[in-house]
Amino acid sequence: MASRFTPTPLKPAIQAVRDRIEQRSAPMRAAYLASLDRVGPADRTAVGCANLAHATAIFPAPTRRVISIRQSPNLGIITAYNDMLSAHQPFAEYPQRIAAAARDQGATTMVAGGVPAMCDGVTQGREGMELSLFSRDVIALSACVGLSHDVFDAAVMLGVCDKIAPGLLIGALANGHLPTVFIPAGPMPSGLSNKAKAKVRERAAQGLADRTELLAAEEAAYHAPGTCTFYGTANSNQMLLDLMGLQFPGGAFVPPGSAERHALIDESVRAIVAASGRRDLAIGRLVDARTLVNALVALLATGGSTNHAMHWVAVARAAGYAIDWSDLDALSRATPLVARVYPNGEEDVNAMHAAGGTAAIGRWLIEDGLLDGSALTVWGTPLAETLAEPAVSNGRFSPQPPPADSRNAAVLRRPSDPFSPEGGLRLLAGNLGRSIAKVSAVATDQQVVEAPCRIFADQADVQAAFRAGELNRDVVVVVRFQGPAANGMPELHKLTPALSILQNQGHRVALVTDGRMSGASGKVLAAIHVTPEAAHGGPLARLRDGDVIRVDGQAGQLSTTAALDSREPMTLTTAPASDGPTSHGRGLFASFRRVVTGAEAGASVLFGEPAYHLDLDTPTTALRHDHETPR
Repeated sequence: MASRFTPTPLKPAIQAVRDRIEQRSAPMRAAYLASLDRVGPADRTAVGCANLAHATAIFPAPTRRVISIRQSPNLGIITAYNDMLSAHQPFAEYPQRIAAAARDQGATTMVAGGVPAMCDGVTQGREGMELSLFSRDVIALSACVGLSHDVFDAAVMLGVCDKIAPGLLIGALANGHLPTVFIPAGPMPSGLSNKAKAKVRERAAQGLADRTELLAAEEAAYHAPGTCTFYGTANSNQMLLDLMGLQFPGGAFVPPGSAERHALIDESVRAIVAASGRRDLAIGRLVDARTLVNALVALLATGGSTNHAMHWVAVARAAGYAIDWSDLDALSRATPLVARVYPNGEEDVNAMHAAGGTAAIGRWLIEDGLLDGSALTVWGTPLAETLAEPAVSNGRFSPQPPPADSRNAAVLRRPSDPFSPEGGLRLLAGNLGRSIAKVSAVATDQQVVEAPCRIFADQADVQAAFRAGELNRDVVVVVRFQGPAANGMPELHKLTPALSILQNQGHRVALVTDGRMSGASGKVLAAIHVTPEAAHGGPLARLRDGDVIRVDGQAGQLSTTAALDSREPMTLTTAPASDGPTSHGRGLFASFRRVVTGAEAGASVLFGEPAYHLDLDTPTTALRHDHETPR
C-alpha cells in the first residue's frame, strides 16, 4: 500500500503538547524501554522441553514439532468472546479463521486465554455497573496471564467494547516485546434512529410510554450482532486503534460477516505474521508519543467518548508516558471537530463509514498537520502509507485510497471546514476540582450554566426527585460519592432522559459528578469525573443544597461562590452495599476501591497516583508531575 496523499508538518500547538509529554515522561519511558531490552524478542528455544510439551499437547506431532523448534511464528490469541455482547458475539468463529489464515502464511496459532467482557448497556443503573470500570484492569491482568506462557512470537487481540479494548491494550503493553494486532468485528446494521430512541426514553421518563413501548424501541435499536451504532466508547476505541495503526487503519466500521470483514481478518493475520520477530514492531516500541497523541487528536476531532479521558491516560502509563487533562484540553483547543455522529449528531457510525470512515478522517487530519503520518503501524509502514478503505476484488483484499473529500458533509467534514473550530472535550477546573465535559454534544447556548445546586448521593434519588417535580427549575444537579474509591465510578447514563426533559422545558440545567456519564454523554452540560472525588474529601463533599455553581464549558470553569474552606466535608455514613457478601461480586472488589487512583490518573489499580499540585482556584492550572508517590 503506497501513500496517495502528502503529510504535512504537525501544527505547532499539537507538536508543543507532544514535546511536553515526551519531556515529562522521559524517565518513565526510558525505564519502560529498558524493560523491553531485558526481555528481548520472543525466543521459544529458551523454553524447556517439558514446558513446550505441555503447550503443544493438543496438536498432531508435526505441528508440535514445528512449534517446539520454532520453525515458524506462533500467534497467541486473547479473546473477549461472549454471546451477551453483540459486538463480541462474532468472535466465536474468529480463532478458526485466524488459524486458517495463519496456516496459509506458514504460521500456527493458539487461543492463549479469554478475558471477561461486560456490557455497560446491560448493567446501566444496576449493581453490576460498580464493577464496570474495574473490569478494564481485570482484563489487562487476564491478558497478561494468557500471554505469560512465553511460547508466542506475536499476539492477536479480539476485543471491541468500552473497557475491553483499553484493557487488552494495557495488557499488551505489559508484554511490550511482542508485536500485537487488534482485530474488531464491526458495527451492527442501523436500526431505530438514535433520535427516535431518545424520544421514547424521554417519554418513558415522564410516564408517557409504558415498558412495552420502551422495550420495543430498545430492541429496534439494538437488534443484531455487531457494535452498537452510536459513537460511544466502543466505537471511539475503534477509531483510536485504527489511527494508532494497531488494527487496519480504515477498517473499524466494516460490517460483521461481510466479504470485506473476512478479508480484513486474513490481512491482519498476514501483517502480524510478517511483524513477528521484528523488534521495531513490538507493541511497546510502536506505541510511542506519536501514536498516543495521534489517538487523542482523533478522539477530539470526532467528538469521541469522555471515558477515554481516563482510559488513554492509563494506556499511556502502561507505555511509560504521563498525560493529563491539561494535555487533552490543549489538544482539543487546537483540533477542529470534523464529525457529527450521535450523540453529537443525528447519524450513526455506519453513516460515518459511508462518508469516508476512519481512513478519510486519518487522511484529512494528516494533510492538515493534526496527525503525524510518520507514526509506524503494525503493518510495518507509516500511517500515511497504510490508511485505506477496505475493499475486495476478485476475492482478494484490494484496499482503495481514502476519499479526498467527504461523501456526506452532514456527517464528516475536512478540518478546513469543520463543524467547530475546537474539539469535543474540555477541561473544567476551579474551586470544585477538575473535570471533563463533552461540549461537542451540547448546544452553544447551553454550554454555560449558573444556578443553585441540588445534591444527591445516588442516581435513583435524582430520578425520584425528578418524578416528584422537585427539579422543575434552573438547577445544577450534583451527584457525589460516585468516584472510583467510593463505589467503582458507575456510569450515570440513566439520568440523561430526565435532565434532557428539564432542559427541553426551558430550564438551565447541568450535572456535576465525580462519577461517569458514558460514551453517549448527551445534550445536557455535564462536568464529570470530578477529582479529587468526594470520598477522598474533595470539594464536592463540602457543597450544600442551594450553593450556586457555575459550569462554564466555554471558559473551562467549575466553581462555586460558597465558602467551602469553612465547612467540614460530608462523608459516607454507611459502608457501601458493595461490601456485602451477596453483592453481585462487588464485595470482592473492596481492595480495588481502597487503592484505585484518581480519575485524572486513569482510575487504575495498576499504577501509582502521580503527585499532582493544583491551584483549584485557577481554572487553567496545569498539573505538575514532580514525582510518583507510592500508595
